[in-house]
Amino acid sequence: MIRKYKDSDIEEILEVWYQASRMAHPFLDADFMGMEKRNIRDVYIPNTTTWVYEKEGVILGFISMMGNEVGAIFVRPDMHGKGIGRQLMDFVAAYHDVMEVEVFERNTVGRAFYDKYGFELIEEYMHKFTNNRLLRLRYRK
Repeated sequence: MIRKYKDSDIEEILEVWYQASRMAHPFLDADFMGMEKRNIRDVYIPNTTTWVYEKEGVILGFISMMGNEVGAIFVRPDMHGKGIGRQLMDFVAAYHDVMEVEVFERNTVGRAFYDKYGFELIEEYMHKFTNNRLLRLRYRK
């Protein structure tokens, strides 16, 4: 079931993010990951609209939107390939004719998901904190 995020979900969301990020972003160092974890808790989640995918009381994934931008979409690695990411994306796509997202070029898992969903490349640039190439993608209904 997809439902709106509530404050008591934060620890489970952080755990989903951490597990999925370790798999998708092995090229990011521990200092950056620690900074991002703090940012998710203190900056990103409070300033986004977030929905969680929950099954039997356990959060398996989440998506956070900033307007029409996908700020985050993460699914527990052991749940990949079960349609959870697609359900989350379909849920927010129902409210947006156009969506954008940024993904690290080296994040092959994320890139494959966005390609399959129909996102297209609109811009490339270097991420100043990690010196990794970022891709900005756009989806149109």
